[in-house]
Amino acid sequence: MSKATPGSGTRRGRLLTLTTVAAGLGAAAWALREVPAAFGRDPDGQDERIRNSPQYVGGTFRNAPSEAARAGTGPTRPDLDTFRRLLLERDGRTPVRPVPLVRPAPAAGPAPADAVSLTWYGHASALVEIEGARVLLDPIWSERCSPSAHVGPKRLHPVPVELEELPAVDAVLISHDHYDHLDMATVKRLVRTQSAPFAVPLGIGGHLRRWGVPEHRIIELDWDETCTLGELTLTLTAAHHFSGRGLTRNTTLWGSWVIAGPTRKVFYTGDSGYFEGYAAIGAQHGPFDAALVQIGAYDQAWPDIHMTPEDAVLAHRDLGGGLLVPVHWCTFNLGLHPWAEPVERLLAEAKAHGIPVAVPRPGERIDLAAPPELSAWWTGLA
Repeated sequence: MSKATPGSGTRRGRLLTLTTVAAGLGAAAWALREVPAAFGRDPDGQDERIRNSPQYVGGTFRNAPSEAARAGTGPTRPDLDTFRRLLLERDGRTPVRPVPLVRPAPAAGPAPADAVSLTWYGHASALVEIEGARVLLDPIWSERCSPSAHVGPKRLHPVPVELEELPAVDAVLISHDHYDHLDMATVKRLVRTQSAPFAVPLGIGGHLRRWGVPEHRIIELDWDETCTLGELTLTLTAAHHFSGRGLTRNTTLWGSWVIAGPTRKVFYTGDSGYFEGYAAIGAQHGPFDAALVQIGAYDQAWPDIHMTPEDAVLAHRDLGGGLLVPVHWCTFNLGLHPWAEPVERLLAEAKAHGIPVAVPRPGERIDLAAPPELSAWWTGLA
């Protein structure tokens, strides 16, 4: 029998430890390999359209001056109490039972030429069908809204339909470049499965180019600029928010969208705090047949970047929004409020002001000619 030499067990232990550490580092590096690309690409500071934008001041984009916007700590001023609540106060922020989904029926042919319908897929992702055209809003089909597929906020319900099963769309609209609205993996899949252009706020084209979107499929707009695709007219309008996918902030613009057919109109708020811009948008572009309005991920520290449900009703009234369809809730745990609180507060405020509301299940299609009666499907889930 061979005899171990003195120290051989220690050397083997050290080698095993080093091997384990190396394997762990390799696994971590492999898991995070997509993160640099997911950060996207900041726009060229010499881009003439960006430099000439009224929203671009001192090297970054700015919100329009506002007396109505609520003052908050803002996205760039850390608030230790908010961080503490995010980490420690987690009760009730996620559903304890499965969220009911509706699997959309396969689309047969083009969208109806004389109708408007909305399909909500969860969070802010939705399909607008308006007078023969189809427009996809802020699509995110990944499991997490994060630069990494392995860390970050995870879905609270599955996607109701695979991205490849969507009908052909005429445009993909992006409101801003945060991870819960602009997702690299989803964009890459849409490059393969769709031929529609991406209409985006100024600067976001840099992200798309890095991810392989062809130049002819990128339309960058400033606030109050419009693009026309056949009989479909898309106008980027103002929002009160911010942008950024890494350490830098506000190198790309954010906004809301007016989606117009020959005679019908739909509005999408994107993410925004309440501000007087809604009244201006309503006066210039309204009234609307429907508005998809952000209601979730609000907090006392963030009134300048996310609306409360009560703010959402006020904005909807300013807009002349028609049917109110709430978005930006249900799918990801991004706020400090209980999971179902946004929709419950919204319905109470909307009832007080006589605002019609439809609250679809993820995947449910709403025909504006015959919107469904309210069903409190979220009751008892959290």
